[in-house]
Amino acid sequence: MKPVVSIIMGSDSDLSVMKDAAEVLEHFGIPVEVTVVSAHRTPQRMVDFATHAHERGIRVIIAGAGGAAHLPGMVASISPLPVIGVPVRSSNSIDGWDSILSILQMPNGVPVATVALNAAKNAGILAAQILASTDADLQQKVLAYKQDMKETVEKKAKKLEEKGWK
Repeated sequence: MKPVVSIIMGSDSDLSVMKDAAEVLEHFGIPVEVTVVSAHRTPQRMVDFATHAHERGIRVIIAGAGGAAHLPGMVASISPLPVIGVPVRSSNSIDGWDSILSILQMPNGVPVATVALNAAKNAGILAAQILASTDADLQQKVLAYKQDMKETVEKKAKKLEEKGWK
């Protein structure tokens, strides 16, 4: 199957975080591609990627970046596709705040959906929900996923309540 979600990151050091997005998308049966596209070190690669992703059948882009974190916004400025930004706490970041603010504070006209620091799993779920808005089968999988989460919490609550808080 051709990928419909592209997961990109500024460096392969971000893979330990970004793999969570790939895993949750695979859980939903959504074909993904994963690669490195650096806004700073390979700007032409980034422009080529963002310009042509939709032509290759990609429908959602998840972009993870640490530090200055320009990748999600720069891709969103070029591509017509929805971009989900994942701020990544990196070795050169200011406890992740620089990444969060770089991705979150986009100017009007260049939206980037932003998830929490290192929350690539949420980016994967959001991408699945975006795709599910036009795919009834996928929407049922998302509903089942949410039902499973609900049941897990209810089981944990019951266990705790039966045991007492001590």
